[in-house]
Amino acid sequence: VQLQASGGGLVQAGGSLRLSCAASGRTFSGYNMGWFRQSPGKEREFVAAISRSGAGTHYANSVKGRFTISRDNAKNTVYLQMNSLKPEDTAVYCCAADDQVVSTRSWEYDYWGQGTQVTVSS
Repeated sequence: VQLQASGGGLVQAGGSLRLSCAASGRTFSGYNMGWFRQSPGKEREFVAAISRSGAGTHYANSVKGRFTISRDNAKNTVYLQMNSLKPEDTAVYCCAADDQVVSTRSWEYDYWGQGTQVTVSS
């Protein structure tokens, strides 16, 4: 499956952005999806994950209550709605897919899209 992330940009603290990740190549509904982020000098960090049907979601504690992951299997797209953004949310955000588990661990994902930059100014 090929993944294409979009929607990043520059936003002031307290603002919102919605990231999208469009999938192609295989049956999107067969994949659990995750969002990860990485900022300079830091390791890749789990953000959120969603099950194939969308019924199950997981969030990092740092984004819980502010970010919402969702998916539209008819549009082959997973979303990350980010509200109340903070400067520490600044990072490159990547989407990933796996057909086995809904995981918070990056090494369990088999497919990755390119990142989209999110910059939050104070």
